[in-house]
Amino acid sequence: MALRIVVIGQAAFGEQVLTGLLARGHDVVAVYCPPDTPARPDALAAATRAASVSCRQPPSYKPELVRAEVAALAPDLLILAYVTQIVPLALAEVPRLGSICFHPSLLPRHRGGSAINWALIEGDHETGVSVFWVDAGIDTGPLLAQRRIPIDADDSAGALYYARIVPAGVALVLESVALIEEGTAPRLVQDERYATYEPLCRDVHARIDWSRPAAKVHDLIRGCDPQPGAFTIAGTSQLRLYDSRRADAAATADAAATAPGAILACDAGGLVVAAAGGAVRLGKARLEETRDKKPAAEVIAALGRGVGDHLGV
Repeated sequence: MALRIVVIGQAAFGEQVLTGLLARGHDVVAVYCPPDTPARPDALAAATRAASVSCRQPPSYKPELVRAEVAALAPDLLILAYVTQIVPLALAEVPRLGSICFHPSLLPRHRGGSAINWALIEGDHETGVSVFWVDAGIDTGPLLAQRRIPIDADDSAGALYYARIVPAGVALVLESVALIEEGTAPRLVQDERYATYEPLCRDVHARIDWSRPAAKVHDLIRGCDPQPGAFTIAGTSQLRLYDSRRADAAATADAAATAPGAILACDAGGLVVAAAGGAVRLGKARLEETRDKKPAAEVIAALGRGVGDHLGV
């Protein structure tokens, strides 16, 4: 017999989970997602309505009314498919079989809401996706399933998420539901010896220190790409940098003869900036007061700066 499922989620990830569940014949009795905004209607909400599934969009999941609504649906399982709001334990404990949650890391490493950012910032060569049983902690519940994902040297957080984490994560959620339906889903206690927890990646973490090793500067920029956007100072302007690559040997040799933060090249090939022991090449940039990313060399030229000038001062 198909499981009665409630989904809480949002965006493309939640949409793909919903589509997969319906294609496999599961009885999705309701979907909860954030309220739509005029600028960006939620993809999961749109897909839910198109599938004629009950779509509910409370501003918070904390009120008792939400718990009572879910309880009235008598679900077997609750799936948290990319959730950024707090889901109280009292709500997660409503379904007969409990609740499962997707997380974009190899738990217990990189618990918290910015797991992808921190995996890149810390220079990890591998990450993964996890599905775990919800408990009272933050990403601490028993593991149901995991899948490993390699991190390429020039991956950004956005590229890694959309190209590899989303498809692997959606597949893992659907596989986990199948195991639950079969009654064979494991509950493996996380090994706290390997646990890490990082805060949300924000501007306090995103300022570039050009005196750090070039590899670390590169990892910071790609880990903050696209959000929050690693930044530096160019004259009186704050500049966010994207599309980072490690510079080639010639640029690295030039970096050794100059101070960190020096602009080594500014042309169609990008903006090359010296750091300790090397240099990074940036493809895109955005001034703080603007919305659009542009070629980094173009943005620097518009500021009246070029080769020999320094960033970060």
